[in-house]
This record gives sequence, structure tokens and C-alpha cells, in this order.
Amino acid sequence: MVVAIGQRVETLEARGIVKRFPGVLANDHVDFDVRAGEIHALLGENGAGKSTLMKILYGLYRPDAGEILVNGAPVRFHSPLDAIRRGIGMVHQHFMLVPTFTVAENVALGLPSSRRVVLDLDRVSARIEELARLYGLHVDPSAEVRQLSVGEQQRVEILKVLYRGASLLILDEPTAVLTPQEVNELFQILRQMVDDGHGIIFISHKLHEVIGLSDRVTVLRDGRVVDTVPTAEATKEGLARLMVGREVLFRVDRPPVEQGDVRLAVEGLWAEGDAGLDALRGVDLEVRAGEILGLAGVSGNGQRELAEVIAGLRRPSRGRVMIDGRDVTGASPARLLDHGLSYIPEERMVDGTVGEFSVEENLILKDHHHPPYAHGIFLNFTRIAEESDRLIKDFDIKTPSRKTLVKSLSGGNIQKLILARELSRNPRVLVAAQPTRGLDVSATEYVHRRLIEQRGKGCAILLISEDLDEILNLADRIAVIYEGEIMGVVEREGVEVETLGLMMAGVRPDAVPAQGKGVVTEEQGDSAPKGNQKT
Repeated sequence: MVVAIGQRVETLEARGIVKRFPGVLANDHVDFDVRAGEIHALLGENGAGKSTLMKILYGLYRPDAGEILVNGAPVRFHSPLDAIRRGIGMVHQHFMLVPTFTVAENVALGLPSSRRVVLDLDRVSARIEELARLYGLHVDPSAEVRQLSVGEQQRVEILKVLYRGASLLILDEPTAVLTPQEVNELFQILRQMVDDGHGIIFISHKLHEVIGLSDRVTVLRDGRVVDTVPTAEATKEGLARLMVGREVLFRVDRPPVEQGDVRLAVEGLWAEGDAGLDALRGVDLEVRAGEILGLAGVSGNGQRELAEVIAGLRRPSRGRVMIDGRDVTGASPARLLDHGLSYIPEERMVDGTVGEFSVEENLILKDHHHPPYAHGIFLNFTRIAEESDRLIKDFDIKTPSRKTLVKSLSGGNIQKLILARELSRNPRVLVAAQPTRGLDVSATEYVHRRLIEQRGKGCAILLISEDLDEILNLADRIAVIYEGEIMGVVEREGVEVETLGLMMAGVRPDAVPAQGKGVVTEEQGDSAPKGNQKT
């Protein structure tokens, strides 16, 4: 069996850390520390410098100034291997797994075998099962990663760092892609690890999670530490003010809008998922002009397939998609653009942008062949520059220049770029899939305001979100999807959260009892005990 290589970490300190990139001071003399047996949350807007600081602590970046201390002794990390040897492990926001490998193969990847040239996956699997029992990280070592849910894949990432002997874990946006149930399971795991003496750095944009889980909170703004406070003394409003430097509205104003005719209709829609099984089973939906229809549901119940069918990225097996009464079933994305459809995809770096392209190239991605960006077969570079600068200003995209590669932007600014491109086309129909996933409170507030503006212009918006609070905040009507079927469509006004929760579990509205099992929303979560509550 491969032995653990990490040492025991009692304290990890960063002192005066400075990190510069071209045109950006990412970390400006940052001080930060974490101790064994505590969860220290790091909070800040997109681009505040959180991930940069963590990559320095994990050896992915080298600081331009400052020092790192482990157990009081200065250290220099030249690579993540140096950090792992010191007992530090990191679970990245975007998982670093090989989909076609098994769990055991992913955990053992890069480590020497105890049998030299012969793999010892049986011993690796035994150790994985031992760690899984200890921390509740239940996963099949022989399963291929591509077969696992997102929550299970995250468990594999945590198992990887524990297998290597990490006693201090850095978790970068660990809940960004998890369902509420998976978040609760993760928090139970983290509390168990803290009880066993691990130290955890928890990076999140979700204030109610930070308040409910952590012991201390450090807030970064523009690369600087604004404050470090005990979580027991923190409030959601106070933390948001520290992050943004102003008051943040957690509820967006929804002025009344007179709704028009049906703009988007989905009739009897069936479609297969990636595994060849039916992901959509007879879906019927209508969205009117000036309306936001929220589609709620636990991840993996057909939301992605529905968005892709409407956007022309997946062919349905049965049923129809109608825009303004015209049958556009199976139409190409280019034809759907001509019908006035805009699409905000759930995977912004995979389906929404090209990371190796510049900001301006991504802004004209869908309309580069049309005026004013083109004249015949020739691009009009002057107009491209003018329009790009206008959109960067109008949508407050923080970028060193329009020539900057998109892959170097923060998640919030990438999402603003997608909004700028899609909304500047004045769409008649907008499909917004998980539009605020992984965004901070300020960026989320911005996205919500833009969606409400489009509603006011008469756009028909299908809002697909796993965040029930977001649905309740924005939608006029709410549809709930479960295993590819619509459980029902209800009016937002007066709907019981318990009813939505039961529908998300597969119970139709007419079968919901008068008093059902409650679903904890963000507002209810704010009243939970603060700090790292051992359970």
C-alpha cells in the first residue's frame, strides 16, 4: 500500500503575500492563517484574490513577496508536491479527475505503486474504503468517475487529498455545483474532519453557508484583507457590506409587467441523455412575453437536456419546440438566433465562451458575420472594437482590456460577458441555465437585475436554477421537474416552500399533504446557529 506522505499541520500562515499579474495586483500584502480543528472561511467577490491566495498556499503560484509558515517555520513551495509533503491538500472548484478512470485509479494517479511496476489498486481500494467509512465519503472504488454524480466526484477529490495524508484542506467553492442535499452531506463530512483535528480553508460566495459552517471569516476586497471576524459575531448583511463596500440588495424589485402572448412553447418533449436513457419524458411548458418561468428541481432531473433541446444543441426524440408559434424543433443554433433566442448555458467555460479567445472575440462570437461586425466577408475591426468597449462599459466587465483572454477573467466577469453578448441582441426568448452558479453576492445581484430588465422589455425568460431562493426571488410562475417530468406549474405568489420541496422529490401538487416536510431556504438558514456546529 502507498503510504501517506503529508506531515501534520497545526498552523498554516500567510504573511504579507503579494502576487501580481499583467495589469492586476491580485494579492496586496495579504495576511491569513488557519489552525488545526477549525474551519476558516475566505470570502470575497469574484476577482478579489481568493483563488490566487489559495494557489500560492498550494504551490501552484509563487508569491512576489511575503512568506508562508507551516507550524511556525518558513517554507517555500515550488510545486503542489511540496505542499502535499507538508500536509496541505486542495480540492479545486473544477474537478481534476480523469472521467474514464475508476475512483481507485484517480486516487492512485501520480503515486508510486508499492509493487513497483505492478499496480496495487486492490490495496488502494482497501484504503479508500477505510477512509470512506471514517469520514462518510461513500463511493465505489471500482466505479468509473464518469458514472458518478457531481457530489460523488467531489468525494473522490477529497479522498485523493486524504489518501496523500493531508491534514489541512483547501476547498475552493466546494458547493458551487452541488444540490442542497449534497451540500448538507458535505458539511457533515467537514465537521467530522474538524472533529478529528483537520484544519479547513473554506472558500465560498454563499453567505448563509459561511455563517452556518465556519469558525472565522476573512473578507478580501480588491486583493486586500478587509477584516477577519469570528463567525458568531457575523451577519449576512455585514459580510456582504465588507465584500462589496456598499449595501447589497438580497431581494430584487419586480415591477408589475403586462404579459403578452406565448413566446416559447414546449409540447410533449422527449429526449435522451448522454447515457442513452430518456432524460425528458413528455415535457409541456409555456412562457409568455414579459414572464419569467422558473424551472426548479434537484440537479440531474433533465434540466440540462431541456435547455440544450431548446437551444438546438440536442435533438429531441419526440415532441415540439415552438417560438412565436413557429415550429423550431431540431433547428440549428444559428437558425434559433434568427428567431430571437438567446441562451445562457450552465457551463460558461465549456458552452458559453472560448477561453483561448479574447474578450472582444467572445463578445462577437454569435454575430461576427453580421453588420456592424462584418461587411461581406470582411470583419470591421473598428466597429468590433467600438461595440466591445461599449459592452464592457455597459455590463461592467472587469478586464484589463478587450484583448485579454477570457480564461484569465473571474467567473463573475465571464458571466457578465455572456450576458452582454446574449442580451445586447434584444432577445425575444431567453433560456438562462444556472445563471448565478458560483457567483458572489454582487455579481448575483447584477445578473438578477439584468434578468428583471429583460422581463420588463417583454422578453420571455425560462430560468433554470437549482437555487430555490433564486427561483422564488425572480419567477412569476414556477415549474418543478423530477426525473424528466413536470410535476406541476404553480403561481409564485402564495406558494408554500414545503409544496415545492415535495414536488422536487417527485410528489405532484394534488398529492401534497396540508403539512409537509419543510425545505430550508437561505432565509431560513440565516436563523441557524452560527459557527462550526458539531453534529
